[in-house]
Amino acid sequence: MHTPQDRAADLSVRRRARRQFAALNDGLVSTAYLMLGVGAAQVSPGSILLTGVAGPVARQLMAHDALGAHARDELGICQALAARPLQAALASAASFAAGAAVPRAVALAVPGPGLAAWMSATSLAVLALLGAVAARAGGASMASGALRVTLWGALALGITAAAGHLFGTVG
Repeated sequence: MHTPQDRAADLSVRRRARRQFAALNDGLVSTAYLMLGVGAAQVSPGSILLTGVAGPVARQLMAHDALGAHARDELGICQALAARPLQAALASAASFAAGAAVPRAVALAVPGPGLAAWMSATSLAVLALLGAVAARAGGASMASGALRVTLWGALALGITAAAGHLFGTVG
C-alpha cells in the first residue's frame, strides 16, 4: 500500500521527468527548426551549423530565471518546496543541449544537398520517440504522446522553413 508520502514522491519524480523531456524536446525543436529556417534561405552549410551552435547558447542564457528562483526561496515564498535554481538550470540546460545535439550532428553528417530532408526526418523521428517516452513517464498513452508532438512539430517545421524561404532571400 502506498502512503501519501510515496504518492507525493512519485508525483515529484514524474514532474521532474516531464520537465526534462520538455527541455530535451525544446532543444531539439528550436535548434532544428532554427537551422532549417536559416538553411531555407540558401546560406552556406557553415552558416547553418553556426546557427545551430549560437542559437541554443543564446536561448539558454535567457531561459532560466535562476536568480529569481533563488530570491523567491530566500524570501520564503515557497518554503515547503525549496527551490534549487542551480540544479534546475543545469539539468534543463543539459537536457536542452542533448536535444540540440541531434540537428547539429545531422548538419555535420550531411553537409549539403539533402540536409533539410535529413534534418526534418531525423528531428521528427526523435521527437516522436521523446513524445512516447514522455507520455509513458507521465502515465499517458505513448501513441497519443508521440502523435501529438510529431504533428505539432511537423507543423512548426513547415512554418519555419517557409519563413526562412520567403524572408531569407540572399542577393
